[in-house]
Amino acid sequence: MLRLAILLLLLSLLFAVFGFGGIAASFAGVAKILFFVFVALFAIAAIVGALQGRTPAV
Repeated sequence: MLRLAILLLLLSLLFAVFGFGGIAASFAGVAKILFFVFVALFAIAAIVGALQGRTPAV
């Protein structure tokens, strides 16, 4: 999902360079949403992993 967000961000920069402002803004908006979804899922996974309380392997 993070790769998709980065890809959309790069495409929006490319479209902005060539003058397609509306498409660039749309791609940047989707990339921003995907990035924050990725960060939220990472935080949830980190919290769940910390609360599981696994014992270290010896």
